[in-house]
Amino acid sequence: MIPNLAPDVALAERLFAELRARSFDGVGITREAYGPGERMAHALVREAAEALGLEVRADPIGNLHMTLPGQDRAARRVVLGSHLDSVRQGGNYDGAAGVLAGLAAVAGMRRAGFTPGRDVTVLAIRAEEAGAWFPTSYPGSRGALGTLRPEELQVRRADTGRTLEEHMREEGFDPDFARAGRRVLGPDTVAAFLEVHIEQGPVLEAEGIPVGIVTGIPGSRRLRAGRVIGEYNHSGGTPRKYRRDAAMALAELAHRMDEAWVRLETEGQQLVCTFCVLATTPEAGFTKIPGEAVFQLDVRSVNPHACDRMFEVLYDLVPRIEARRGVRFELGAESGSRAAPMDPGVQAGLRRAAEALGIAHRLMPSGGGHDAAAFAQAGVPAGMLFVRNQNGSHNPREDMRMEDFAAACAVLARWVAEVAA
Repeated sequence: MIPNLAPDVALAERLFAELRARSFDGVGITREAYGPGERMAHALVREAAEALGLEVRADPIGNLHMTLPGQDRAARRVVLGSHLDSVRQGGNYDGAAGVLAGLAAVAGMRRAGFTPGRDVTVLAIRAEEAGAWFPTSYPGSRGALGTLRPEELQVRRADTGRTLEEHMREEGFDPDFARAGRRVLGPDTVAAFLEVHIEQGPVLEAEGIPVGIVTGIPGSRRLRAGRVIGEYNHSGGTPRKYRRDAAMALAELAHRMDEAWVRLETEGQQLVCTFCVLATTPEAGFTKIPGEAVFQLDVRSVNPHACDRMFEVLYDLVPRIEARRGVRFELGAESGSRAAPMDPGVQAGLRRAAEALGIAHRLMPSGGGHDAAAFAQAGVPAGMLFVRNQNGSHNPREDMRMEDFAAACAVLARWVAEVAA
């Protein structure tokens, strides 16, 4: 018999309010990775975990482990968690919802006098929003899983220019642990990992569904430093046929890529294609034909073939636009990440929990990347639970109804009670 455990949502609501008050930057929320904002958030949840009587420790990478002991301390543990850092001027729920949902679930177990069969650890992970601070993916979770490459410790934070290694040491942690390829988590110690997260798009809100069960996390192919080189000239005195307009060449590329995206969607491919930056350079002026333009391109899909199809279009278009418009494209280095399907067993368990509780839900892919991908790629059975969210994410208007959060916490608690029995 699975007990009916009531998560302590009031605890989570109080912690959300304190996080907001302590990290409001005048516009939105800023909790910088391996910096004061993230440090504050970790101290706040540590205090709450200690008040619950959980075993609390930080690993050498700085991730915070808050553990409710189980009956069999040697058994592989269940890990619940997400991150506490944010983008600049972001929202209060992205990441934090997963940590506080985990605390709400174990607090409910404590209150009910329920001892799980195995340890249940709530994990506050460092630096998931690395893209906003460090040009690498999931350094906190991958550092704990032993998959952070030594050279990634030398990437530099965007605002300080100092390395990830330097910031880790400044916060009191040990980058040499990652450099040596050591780990504290893996398939031999973790039975399953589950991350609760706000949905970062509009699907659940549009369909009136409070909870989503994630089927997979997309991989990506990215260009971070693309350039188009044309020729500056007088905007009034240069006829069209003599122009080498970098801005128009880039606009044509973006338009043609968007048309290709539409074609692939009609074929049933699920992907997104975003020109995150599409701009002329500071040298451009009101009476100048732009001689240079810059861009960043982000293509994502759970299906790697869909990303490849879009880049095939890119490589076909570039020489044709160059020849027609007399410009030169410099695409720069490509980066990216692998797609990560979520574990079928975890998905099935979440469906059972939601159905038993009568909570409406749907299966759906994730649009963004999450720490659950790092766990899945390290061989740990991983899953995600989305919470309906209003106004998108990575912006100050990000929102989440507490009744939807409570529904996700209830599904989480029932799933944990089954898995950790």
